[in-house]
Amino acid sequence: MQLENTAALVTGGASGLGAATAKALAEGGARVFALDLKEGIDKAPEVPGVTYVPADVTDPEQVGAAVATAAGSGVPLRTVVNCAGIGPSARILGRKGVHDLALYAKVIQINLVGTFNVLALASEAIAATEADENGQRGVIVNTASIAAYDGQVGQAAYASSKGGVVGLTLPAARDLAQYGIRVCTIAPGIVETPMLATVSEEFRASLAEGVPFPRRLARPEEYARLALAIVDHDYLNGETIRMDGALRMAPR
Repeated sequence: MQLENTAALVTGGASGLGAATAKALAEGGARVFALDLKEGIDKAPEVPGVTYVPADVTDPEQVGAAVATAAGSGVPLRTVVNCAGIGPSARILGRKGVHDLALYAKVIQINLVGTFNVLALASEAIAATEADENGQRGVIVNTASIAAYDGQVGQAAYASSKGGVVGLTLPAARDLAQYGIRVCTIAPGIVETPMLATVSEEFRASLAEGVPFPRRLARPEEYARLALAIVDHDYLNGETIRMDGALRMAPR
């Protein structure tokens, strides 16, 4: 599917995976609308071709307004990439007691329900566009994690949420096939994002040592390249693709 003269929506677009993807989509010719919380947008750099839109992915009204902005930009909305998410760590039973239920629910709400909210509302707008010569209207790329398969100690909430995104992928692709909308998911391994910015170089090096090859952390730009490859490859649908250097996470 072509990016030129189309609109794209990227959640979590002010930093990390989302920022790299928004930039790559804009460089590919799309008119990009990057959704994020206002505090994230306030810190984001200006990127040619990228318009920042403040929105909470769990809020249907805010997401609906952001989708309407992208769909009303004068070119058809064709691409959606869901990158928004959080990853707090807590054991089910730890030194401080039982896992806080509100924290568990918050992770599920943002990572899984937020992804579904954007997917559903954006697909409605995409379905209203004219199909291209191949019957295509759009593609939605979600973000899971290898934690969906190899969740570590302290990742019960995070792994649950990302496992939900993996489980959503195929039925979403089947639901939306009649509208010419593809759905795929990327499951990254350990990526050099702002979430890792607070840890030491030594700790990052130890994480990289566990990756079979290449023995380093992934880069946000590599996620963006894979997202654009999925957009370009018309026969990729209903699939979750691991991007992890063959890493399989140990229990801790």
